[in-house]
Amino acid sequence: MEFTELADYAVPAGTLTEWIPSVGPQARTPEAAGWHPDARPTSYVHEAHLRTSLSSPRRGRESWLGAAFEIAGPLNKPAFRQAVLNWIDRHEAMRSSASIDEVTGEMTRVTAAQGAIDIWQVEQERCAQSSEVFEHLQYLFDEFTSPLIWPAYAFVTLEPVDETRPVTVFFAADHSIIDGLSTVLVAHEIAALYGEELGGAPAGLFEAGSYLDFGSSERERNAELEHSHDAVRIWRDFLFDGEGELPAFPLDIGDPSPDDLPQGGLSAWVLDPDQADSFSVACRKTGHSLFAGLLAVLALTGSELGGGTRFRTVTPVHTRDEPQWASALGWFVGLCPISFDIAGADSFGSVVAAASAEVKKTKPIARVPLDRVFTTLGYSARPRFVVSFMDVRFAPAAEHWPDWNARALRSKQYQHDVYIWINRTPQGINIAARYPNTEQATARVHEYIGAFRKLLTDVADTGTARIPRADDDRSEIGHTDTGQIATNQ
Repeated sequence: MEFTELADYAVPAGTLTEWIPSVGPQARTPEAAGWHPDARPTSYVHEAHLRTSLSSPRRGRESWLGAAFEIAGPLNKPAFRQAVLNWIDRHEAMRSSASIDEVTGEMTRVTAAQGAIDIWQVEQERCAQSSEVFEHLQYLFDEFTSPLIWPAYAFVTLEPVDETRPVTVFFAADHSIIDGLSTVLVAHEIAALYGEELGGAPAGLFEAGSYLDFGSSERERNAELEHSHDAVRIWRDFLFDGEGELPAFPLDIGDPSPDDLPQGGLSAWVLDPDQADSFSVACRKTGHSLFAGLLAVLALTGSELGGGTRFRTVTPVHTRDEPQWASALGWFVGLCPISFDIAGADSFGSVVAAASAEVKKTKPIARVPLDRVFTTLGYSARPRFVVSFMDVRFAPAAEHWPDWNARALRSKQYQHDVYIWINRTPQGINIAARYPNTEQATARVHEYIGAFRKLLTDVADTGTARIPRADDDRSEIGHTDTGQIATNQ
């Protein structure tokens, strides 16, 4: 499954229907509407996201993740409506709203019981052009999935003008209530629940825990965080080594773009399934994981292009550490710092070993939210270079993604940073990235990804990679013409 912006997902012309959750719209009080006070706190990252959104000029707009996938037509609207209602009942985070009083700063939550949610079904006029479909979806998701409102999510179905084509389902939700794995789960769950409503086999979904309960347990676990804690110590040292900043992209991407210029992006399949298996075998032969191998190749890429021998980044790590969270929707993500030096490395195996040692040291601290660490340190910093890896080959219904034209989606972003997502799927390894939409940043990121793909292929083909030497001519290596990487965007 690829991970792109909505603009990079081809949509046909057709009729859009919005499916918007509602709780007692005619009621005079929250209690009568079905909302009930809920003392459970948010997760740390959810609270941080709310407070950032309140202080931002964008007020939380354009901070969503989502999914798109196809189902067989014609659309049975009563069955789809019931499938969405069953899905909302399944995930308590979709029936809860946390808010912060802008005067007092106090955070409160209300939650609706199972069965209290209704659906507003809004059918739009037929769009004769696919561009009209895109513009409507983009506006709806950008403006009406803010973390500061409920619902912070929406479903939309697209019935194409050509009735022989399948129906497309679109979903978007603010990042505060879903993460990358959540977007992968949505297509399977809605397709299974819809199929059940059509009279097919039972959905057979695994039991899902509540993200609200996760937030409570996370708060209890991290209520007392001393300066001597490993998480605080490791992050403090990491910040010190970066002179108070979190790491930037290894190559110079130039000055920030204007605040109103959306970032650029790319998505490309860098290894097919057989090549991915070969790369994995090469990593295992060194005694380490595929993820460590990917970090090693990223480090070698930066070094070859003149970015230095020390590789530094921040990487997300899922915090679904109990079976009940495996199928839950929420922002189950911590961050861990990565820093290792490949100077003196004499083989691909030694670079992978250095990466693996760093992952083993820092991965456990991802269970301590970075915002909680920053509170203890009395300090804050913004990630500027993030590398994410997920192996989703065994996610539910992963084998159907190509047939469903399934895609994970993300909103536009405007920051001066670089994010890279590497996903291993049944179709191979895909890499996606977003970066400042300037000529220099675009050229350097494409150069980096192109060189990274070449090194990956070399390891898959030969089981090893060339190690840069101290006497290498960096001026020649750093300007190898890889050109713009061919992408699916």
